[in-house]
Amino acid sequence: MPEDREHAVSALAVGEYETDRLLLHEIFRRCGWRLFEARDRRRALECLERNPVQVVIAESEVRNWNWRRVLSDLRRLPAPPQLVVTSRIADDYLWAEVLNVGGYDVLTQPFEADEVERVIASARRHFEVRPWSVSPA
Repeated sequence: MPEDREHAVSALAVGEYETDRLLLHEIFRRCGWRLFEARDRRRALECLERNPVQVVIAESEVRNWNWRRVLSDLRRLPAPPQLVVTSRIADDYLWAEVLNVGGYDVLTQPFEADEVERVIASARRHFEVRPWSVSPA
């Protein structure tokens, strides 16, 4: 069921996502969300400059731009999107590391549709309650 505009999600998927790409697009289409894609740092940063994005979904190891560097670059933005890291070997260590340094969550690949939808929707809600998103009274 598509969400209304106020709760719609714009996200950027960073990486190849060869086996999960179609599922990711299907989830976003079904939910009425917008998904951008970038395979490298330059394209990702260009997308973030041009489009309001609340969530970045990044493979843990994008060539020359691992998730730690993604998070560092996101923090330089005026309203940094939430970072969801994805990995085929998403274990407790990776999850704890991502959360401890300020990432939002970790998704295991291959994706499970319900889990992806839940995590992305939650990250979007969390983005809304950050200090820069609160309007002055």
